[in-house]
Amino acid sequence: MKKLLAAAVLVAFGGLGIWLFASPLAQAPEVTFSTLSGKQLKMSELRGKVVLVKFWATSCVTCVAQMPANIENYDKYHAQGFEIVAVAMQYDPANYVINFVETRKLPFTVALDTVGQVARAFGDVKLTPTAFLIDKNGQILKRYLGEYNKAEFRDTLEKALAG
Repeated sequence: MKKLLAAAVLVAFGGLGIWLFASPLAQAPEVTFSTLSGKQLKMSELRGKVVLVKFWATSCVTCVAQMPANIENYDKYHAQGFEIVAVAMQYDPANYVINFVETRKLPFTVALDTVGQVARAFGDVKLTPTAFLIDKNGQILKRYLGEYNKAEFRDTLEKALAG
């Protein structure tokens, strides 16, 4: 029996609410991340770990506001097998991303998506922040768009790490 994503999600666009209904868990796409350190990291190399793939931009106010919580979660759960790959959007200049990472001392992997290939593989991500929590087997547990409940996120993360 396939697991299901959250029963329904309300997404608000300009005051309009749109309900997105659950679908069976999907396998995370097999992509290769180009990290700021110059390394090529394949999604399959992350199997056995719980991974948050987060699409963000330096110009995204919500993305910037969420970074301290991302650092806190990484620091707290990394030793238990949690990884974050923060994917900078195609339109974000590399020098802005590098400056952001260095000034905020981001401890997790940051990747550039210079041609938008990774964003397209994850369902043509256009809005930031968009994040995908992926279990140890490479299944997408949950998709997050914009603000999310931090306690619920940690609960889902802890269950995935325990599984």
